[in-house]
This record gives sequence, structure tokens and C-alpha cells, in this order.
Amino acid sequence: MTLAAATNANLAEISNYLIYSSMAVYTLAFFAHIAEWTLGSRSKVARTAAALTAPDRQSPADAPKIQVQGGGTAVLEKPKVVTRSASGSRDVPDGPGAHGGTESGDLYGRIAVSLTALAFLIEAAGVTSRALSVQRAPWGNMYEFSTTFSTVVVGVYLALLLAKKNVRWAGLPLVTTVLLDLGIAVTWLYTESDQLVPALDSYWLWIHVSTAIFCGAVFYLGAVGTVLYLFRDSYEAKLARGGKPGRFATSVLERLPAAASLDKFSYRVNAAVFPLWTFTIIAGAIWAGDAWGRYWGWDAKEVWSFITWVAYAAYLHARATAGWKGRKAAYLALIAFACWLFNYYGVNMFVNSLHSYAGVE
Repeated sequence: MTLAAATNANLAEISNYLIYSSMAVYTLAFFAHIAEWTLGSRSKVARTAAALTAPDRQSPADAPKIQVQGGGTAVLEKPKVVTRSASGSRDVPDGPGAHGGTESGDLYGRIAVSLTALAFLIEAAGVTSRALSVQRAPWGNMYEFSTTFSTVVVGVYLALLLAKKNVRWAGLPLVTTVLLDLGIAVTWLYTESDQLVPALDSYWLWIHVSTAIFCGAVFYLGAVGTVLYLFRDSYEAKLARGGKPGRFATSVLERLPAAASLDKFSYRVNAAVFPLWTFTIIAGAIWAGDAWGRYWGWDAKEVWSFITWVAYAAYLHARATAGWKGRKAAYLALIAFACWLFNYYGVNMFVNSLHSYAGVE
């Protein structure tokens, strides 16, 4: 064995250790998020109910208050922000994101975010080591695609936090699904570090697959926001009808942003990344022309990429149509993400196609 080969093998082994280490840190972040939500649930919250009982005026908790400081200067406090729902029928305040307003919950939330950031750095180092071990893009098979995908998902989440966006609510579902993704990758999808099959040995691998991974990461965050929107919207609707949700539902859902905010978040991220998904399909077609001598051959991966594009296009069109706002559009968004998931896992694992290079037996 040459020194270069030994070095490559060592880097591949280091990559494996780093991926497993990141899973351990993600697990700690998972428990920290659980503590954040559990301790935060002790706070007394009733802002949504208060806003809905006084729809034509601000609730006392949200009304501006005047304080008189030393010297007699009057200071008007900034009122809490309320958001109009997709249907325009409810104006309710956003929840704090996750911790519920308690100091203990907020402390554990900060610990969870810090651990998530540390796990992200470790996992990114693992992906980089995998790439260096064979001197190529680290997404030549399903194992590499999965580890890179989860890294990018967490990176997008942390970038939104750094941009001061209220996405702390996504932390728990994020680390849960990242652990699931990595668990599947190391258990069933693992492939030894090796060179690419001839069809993938192209600079288009860097362009086409990287944009597909990034689009999937953003689509995932949009899907999380959509699922939580459906729960929060049902909660607000029950309160508006005079119902009384259970204590658990109240403690959790009051800490989420308003249904309108979640709906708006999901729509914006899906709309923002849709043009890039369009480019991904075009780039894949150009690559197919170089590799196989035709731009489009109705291969299973091509078909499901197009189906995903059509589903998200239908969702965005539905959002521009008054009768398809709110829950109807949300269901369509989830169908679109399900198409992306099948394209991600199902086509590579269960369908014979020209894209059967995933390394899965």
C-alpha cells in the first residue's frame, strides 16, 4: 500500500469517527432541547386566548404602557407584535419560539443551540475529511449525500439564527430528524470511501448535486414550518370557537410563532429556493447530455425531480390564489416535500434507473 493510499484510508477513517462524534453531540443537543421545552412549559401563557377574546382591540398584555422615569420623562413601551393569519380572520401574538419565557428554559435552549453548532462543525469536518480522502465532491453515493444533506440543513438553520430570525422552534425537530438521517446513513447506507463511477466523474457533480442538497435542506425547513403551522392553526381555531385545549397542547403551542407567522415562513423559504430547484433540474439535463448523449430520457430520477418541481409550482400558484391559502396550500406543500423525499430515498433505493449509483445493495 502506498503512502498516498494509506493517507486516504486514514482520512476516511477519521471521517467516520467525526460523523459518529457529531451524532453523540447531536444527541446531547436533543436532550437539551427536551429540557428547554419541558422547563419552558411551566410558564403561564395565555396571549393567544387573550388576543382572540378581544379581536377588535389590543389585549391588556399587548397594549402599550407608559412608564415615568426619574425626571418625569414618559417612555412608551413597544407593543408585542401580532400577525394576521393567512385567512385574515385572526390576529394573535407570536410565541417566544421555544423556551416559553422562563430563565431555565432559555438557558437550556442556548445550550442546545451551542451543542447543535458544535455538532455541525464536527459533522462538517467529517464530510470534508471524506472528500479529501478521495479528492472529490463528498456526495457520490447515498451515504455521502445523507451526511452532506444533514450538515447543510443544520447550517441553514444556524444561519437563520445568526440572522436573528425566530426559528428556535425548529431546533427540536431539526436535531431529531438529523439524528434519524445519520442513523440511517451509518446503518444501512454506509459505503466505503472510493472513487466515482464514470458517469459521475464530472464537474457537474459539484454544481448539480450541491444545489439539489441545498434545495432539499430549505424544503425540509419549509416542511417543518408547515407541519407546525397545521398544529398551531388548529389550536388557534379551537380557541376562537371558545374551546379549551389540553394543558400539554397549550404549553407547547403557545410557545410557537403564530400560525400566520409559520405559514409565512414556510411560503417564503419555499418560494425563495424554488428558482434554484428549477436550475437544479436544468443543470441535471445538461449533465445528462454530456454523460449519456441526451438531455432528457424520462429516467425515474428525472421524472420524480420534475414531479417535485410541478408539486412546488402548484403550491406557489395556489398561494397566489385566494381560495387556496392556509391549510389547503399547506397540505399541497407537504405533498411536494413528500415527492422530494421519495426522489431522495425511494428512487435510489427501490427503482432501477440510470441513477442507481447510490452504493446501496
